[in-house]
Amino acid sequence: MSTTTIRIDDDLKARMAEAAARAGKTAHGFILDAIAQTVGQSEQDLALQELADARWGTLLATQQTVGWDETKAYLRQRAASGAAPRPQVGTFAPTTDKK
Repeated sequence: MSTTTIRIDDDLKARMAEAAARAGKTAHGFILDAIAQTVGQSEQDLALQELADARWGTLLATQQTVGWDETKAYLRQRAASGAAPRPQVGTFAPTTDKK
């Protein structure tokens, strides 16, 4: 295990100490939890972005998609009855309009 030194302004250090006490943790434990949470969130964000990029690439390559209105109707019917026919796949037409 290694040691890292950080500099924290006095106001933030006092706020952190109060938050740690409310959570029933030491300042050290609180800081470790905050770092672990932030790193975990960053990893999740990266994974989501990579998934979105892959799906976007597939959409552009296949030009196949299901419209939002059809998707909403499908999900509503599935939620209401537990069964619904799958919506029809359509063709994606990307636009170049920038609004």
